[in-house]
Amino acid sequence: MFADAVVISAPAHLNPFQLMGDGELGILLVAELLNSKYLEGECYQMAREAMQMLGKWFNSTPHPVIRHSWIPVLLGFLSLCEKFYPTESPPHPGFIALQILSLSPRHGGFCELVLPILTSMLLPTHPLQSRSLALEVFQRFTTKWFSLQAEKIQRKDLNELLQAVGDPFQFPDPPLQDGRPVVATGHKPMMIVIVLIEFASSDLWRNHLHHSNFTSCEEIMSTEDGRSTALERMLDSVTRSWSKLLRTPEKMIVALWRLEELKCLNTAEVVILLAWTVGVVDPMDHSAWELIGHNTLKFYQKHGIRRGLATLSRHITDTTMMATYIEVLVERYGNTPCRIRKPRTQVKRIYDSADLRISQVCQLRRLYRLFGCDPVIREGGGMFTVEGVGTGVGGETDEPPGSPVMPGQFTD
Repeated sequence: MFADAVVISAPAHLNPFQLMGDGELGILLVAELLNSKYLEGECYQMAREAMQMLGKWFNSTPHPVIRHSWIPVLLGFLSLCEKFYPTESPPHPGFIALQILSLSPRHGGFCELVLPILTSMLLPTHPLQSRSLALEVFQRFTTKWFSLQAEKIQRKDLNELLQAVGDPFQFPDPPLQDGRPVVATGHKPMMIVIVLIEFASSDLWRNHLHHSNFTSCEEIMSTEDGRSTALERMLDSVTRSWSKLLRTPEKMIVALWRLEELKCLNTAEVVILLAWTVGVVDPMDHSAWELIGHNTLKFYQKHGIRRGLATLSRHITDTTMMATYIEVLVERYGNTPCRIRKPRTQVKRIYDSADLRISQVCQLRRLYRLFGCDPVIREGGGMFTVEGVGTGVGGETDEPPGSPVMPGQFTD
């Protein structure tokens, strides 16, 4: 075969691509074949041999470096594979290309082949049975789904992609390799949900979302642990330079009401919790807080004022993610710990728990004013109590009336 002729001078016991120190030679060979004048079947047979050798390099390298320039080649090979899956038996060489693509850089490499390939491979009926890998590739292209290139995609294609994404927590059993299941190493369904939440804020995407995209998420976010996990992932995205996750209050509000339209109330509530997380929205941006406050009150007037106040109070005063909250403060406000005004002199300092607690008290005061009430300060330590705390929006109460939502130490 053509691939054999290329590597015939290499020692038999060595993978020829290891001689190069990376997989560039294999990618160049596949690219040459894809651009050749060979008949489609001949091209596929030769390219699959090159991809199998590339797979040996990939699996034998502890930390393979994937270049931006590889992405169009891998997508081109996967597009060719789509035509031959019905005629051959597993294992398919497309699986190797998809594995490598799932570790591709987050920026660059986007081309028109991405959408049709993912739309096909995300389906549970696809021959590769590699939905988890395809979801990881989908998440890798997050920034590109909001680019000018994406705006050129036909609306029906956008809809078909989101139908194929479906419920990110649902995927068939992973394929086996050497008797072991193979899944994307970075596959985290909640990260896909966060992309979908951002879609809810996008003019391009929001009308193509379906309730079915959030079926499992709604159940997960009806619990304290589920909401905490979602918020942790969202706050992690907030501090990433490449992420634009709901960066403005306007986007948060648009996402909130689109999710409510889809009857995804628990997911919508997490968007409110994100907005009220200490440090996410500048406390001195009065127009932003007027917008957030108005829509927060409007949401809970429809879905339970008491529960809303209890949920937000508990969220604001939460200390289980203290390190994450402090990281957000540092990322957003640098050397201005309480963010009331800029310091007269710039002194580098480190945030600590005292800074966070001051910020929490200020945020809590804003919340009480919005809901038209003040903390009740009692002898022996202040405490504010709210009745009817539920596990989800409109859920059954899981705590007795009068449950404390603000420990005394926050009112010092």
